[in-house]
Amino acid sequence: MSINSLKHHIINGETMGTRYCANFYAGEKVDINALNDALFAAVDNVDQQMSTWKPESDLMKINSAKLNVWLPLKPELCQVLDCAFQISKTSQGAFDIGVGGLVNAWGFGATGRELDVDRVKQQLNKSQPIATDCFELNVEYQKIRKTRPCIIDLSGIAKGFAVDQMIGVFKSFGVENALASLDGELCAIGVEADGRSWNIALEKPDYEKRDAIGVIALDNSAVATSGDYRHWIDVGDKKLSHSMNPKSGGPVQNNIASVSVIAQSCMLADAWATTLMVMGEVNGSEFAKAHDMNTLFILRKHDELMQKAYGDVFTDI
Repeated sequence: MSINSLKHHIINGETMGTRYCANFYAGEKVDINALNDALFAAVDNVDQQMSTWKPESDLMKINSAKLNVWLPLKPELCQVLDCAFQISKTSQGAFDIGVGGLVNAWGFGATGRELDVDRVKQQLNKSQPIATDCFELNVEYQKIRKTRPCIIDLSGIAKGFAVDQMIGVFKSFGVENALASLDGELCAIGVEADGRSWNIALEKPDYEKRDAIGVIALDNSAVATSGDYRHWIDVGDKKLSHSMNPKSGGPVQNNIASVSVIAQSCMLADAWATTLMVMGEVNGSEFAKAHDMNTLFILRKHDELMQKAYGDVFTDI
């Protein structure tokens, strides 16, 4: 069926402390109300399982569990944990979901917006045990147990997974041309009305206002951005972002303003953007090149923004 014969729809909703958006083209036989309900159910399911802001979530049950007690996992949470652990190992701990304690201590978590000075002093400049050393995950039987004290935070991967779940809903309804987005994570299938790839604006990493720095074409793939300009605290003359570095026991401190990554799934794009943010300009750039990533680093240098692009997607930004 030609896309010109399909009707354009845009659906928005609230979830995970932000908003999701579904932009798609569908035929008359598609039940839009049912599709809308299914999209919300998909992202809400992720929220109910993986939120640190819901005390009853599956994730928080893991965080509050006693040591050496096996807990059953739902398939979605097991899939995300498995992906997170694999990326943690590949990145030698740069990506670590076990930074929940740091997130809370610095006032970015659900426990409060104030800096916990005593906990910060205890952790700062001390390498933290990473989640892969604190948990045993059994993917085959979908269960997990904590072997050392650790608090998991999935904010660097769960939203990307939620976007992938939205794409899964589109496909189950027979929708072939769609763009799903949640915060800074997006995934596209098919094309827009003009038959071209979806045009995606990348946000300029500006502390004061929201503006675009450029546009890319997203072709049956996902893009995610991690940056220092959305959530931060002022400490002296420094702005410290919500991204945590387990090796330093505190917020990431480097010259990266944002990192955007293209991947086949939004979960992977989300996690790798966070990973490269933590790695920093030199190590992150070397890693991106070595793994043939389509990546855009935007750097803060002498009060100016500079760009370093790898791969063919970001070359025209």
